[in-house]
Amino acid sequence: MKAIVYHEYGPPDVLALQDIEKPIAKSGEVRVRVCAASANPYDWHFMRGEPYIVRLQGGLRKPKNTVLGSDIAGEVDAVGENVTRYRPGDEVIAEVGSGGFAEYTCVTEDHLGLKPANLTFEQAAAVPMAGFTALQGLRDHGGTGPGHRVLIIGASGGVGTFAVQIAKSLGAEVTGVCSTRNVDMVRSLGADQVVDYTQEDFTRSGQRYDLIFQLAGTLSASVCRRVLASDGTLVLSSGESSGRWIGPLGRVARAVAVSAFSSQKMVPLFTKRSSEDMQFLKELIEAGEVTPVIDRTYSLSEAPEAIRYLEEGHARGKVVITV
Repeated sequence: MKAIVYHEYGPPDVLALQDIEKPIAKSGEVRVRVCAASANPYDWHFMRGEPYIVRLQGGLRKPKNTVLGSDIAGEVDAVGENVTRYRPGDEVIAEVGSGGFAEYTCVTEDHLGLKPANLTFEQAAAVPMAGFTALQGLRDHGGTGPGHRVLIIGASGGVGTFAVQIAKSLGAEVTGVCSTRNVDMVRSLGADQVVDYTQEDFTRSGQRYDLIFQLAGTLSASVCRRVLASDGTLVLSSGESSGRWIGPLGRVARAVAVSAFSSQKMVPLFTKRSSEDMQFLKELIEAGEVTPVIDRTYSLSEAPEAIRYLEEGHARGKVVITV
């Protein structure tokens, strides 16, 4: 089978389309014929091995898992022993961690979910990692509910486009922060207000929010706290950083330390794969409350170009790879 393979850390040039052996489903695993995959910052961090802390998981000197790709959508091709919930032909989605940029990949049964019936495979591939991040950040870490005032920094990105829609579905009043070219798109997703950060400094607006969901930018927690309610929560998912060792984790750690002495909570977000959350997202999507936003679509052989575009940081929604 064909797959996007890399054997050393570096820029997208280290990625190559190669023929490798088709995986065999072990006990408790499902083999999926991949129809589409989506690219995430997670992928290019592991491709580059930066910040260096990712090498503790990915391999110190060279990558342990040589096939990139964390999100997939496709059809069940074969099942291993003790698999009870899926059978060949089922249309599924999953966050696999690695191995998704390939014609076939194996997934633990517990990490699979049924594809939303109203989505194409390309749309469905955009859901898992970004959907988990948005849902868990808003609902589980931020406690978002009816009437809550939510500010989403990075509202036009892969996670942000899900976060705007999910926050609205949870009953929140949503303000999205993005650049000029994305204002209309974020508003079309349901945001009640949209702040163009190139024209306005939202940290000096005088507004107060129950939850700030930081998905982009380099603002420190102390700056964000200016517009956070006295008992509000700042959820830190990512954000840019030039630090080669721990990336944005230094900024997150400082925020958590400050939180111990404040009524305002600063919470780091580390998402987890969850079949229950996959089902929750499926129901939201099938009810028409959430629709994946796709910026560009590439073929499998164009995966290096897809990652290169994603690294530029200007994607509107998700970048998808058809297989």
